[in-house]
Amino acid sequence: MLVYLAGLLMLFASLLCNAQTAPEQRLRIVGGLGGVTQYTGHEEQFWTRDLAALSGGRYTASIVPFDRAGVPGQEMLNLMQLGVVPFGTALLSQISAQYPELGAADMAGLNPDVPTLRRTVSAVRPYLATALRERYGAELLAVYIYPAQEVFCNKPLQQLSDLAGRRTRVSSSTQADFISAVGGTPVYTEFTQIMTNMKSGNTDCAVTGTMSGHTLGLHEVTSALYTMPLSWGVAVFAANRESFNALPVDLQALLRKELPRLEAAVWAQSERDTDEGIACNTGAASCGKPTKGRMVAVRPSPQDEARRKEIFATRVLPGWVQRCGPECAKAWNQTLAPVVGLRAPAVQ
Repeated sequence: MLVYLAGLLMLFASLLCNAQTAPEQRLRIVGGLGGVTQYTGHEEQFWTRDLAALSGGRYTASIVPFDRAGVPGQEMLNLMQLGVVPFGTALLSQISAQYPELGAADMAGLNPDVPTLRRTVSAVRPYLATALRERYGAELLAVYIYPAQEVFCNKPLQQLSDLAGRRTRVSSSTQADFISAVGGTPVYTEFTQIMTNMKSGNTDCAVTGTMSGHTLGLHEVTSALYTMPLSWGVAVFAANRESFNALPVDLQALLRKELPRLEAAVWAQSERDTDEGIACNTGAASCGKPTKGRMVAVRPSPQDEARRKEIFATRVLPGWVQRCGPECAKAWNQTLAPVVGLRAPAVQ
């Protein structure tokens, strides 16, 4: 009998302990692109480990990258608006096809480096947060970036004009505008299909992240890397407003405090990965990856930098305004024109 009672006491103590340590709430997160360090080294760690530690075990989360969750990237904002995805990550290049006003911060040719990108995102962020909240019922919680998206080509490339006549993979309308402006043929291709298209000869070049391209293996099928950043893969991490407001107040406060730190870590990682991606694709000693390429890195000349600015002013920005409408031109002129020094043209 004593052994039986002791067993019951141990079972009761175990159940009580589990009840005290069981999480009060488990969040479901759809994160960014899987397989890249922004996800594996930062997003995944924050949601699956750090959140529990920071909350003393009260709150936990599960996370899956959107490109492996069966969630079409173009539909992410719609799914967040409906509450189907309570917390999700949306690439602006993907959702801007349907909502061009949200893509202003990452238009092709706008941000040649990270300091410029920081100023751009800072200037447009209040507009982005308001638009997401008022039009789409989503609460902006973080803005992430990926490594610089540069041009990989399977033939020698010395300057922008060499893209003329080449079929080049793009991921957004503004990238298509940019490639068209130099005489190239833009080809919309999903990230996961880049290698297939390069190997089949369907594309001659591809615009993608420097490290992302290396992870895919582009250094094995291309020979030239033109190191002018066309875009940065800016993404928003947001929550369905009803879902966010339903969270315990202390959890809301915790997320608002900690997510800016996660955002800063992702930005720093992407900046490092931009440089390491170039190093690994070209086989430089600074590459820390086991596999190194033998590509030739071509730095943009001052003439091509001037051409970039001209293309943005005469093709990319006007093209975006025409697709987006007068409200977008107004928003640009109020937020980004003072930073960029360029006003949006009137809608024709």
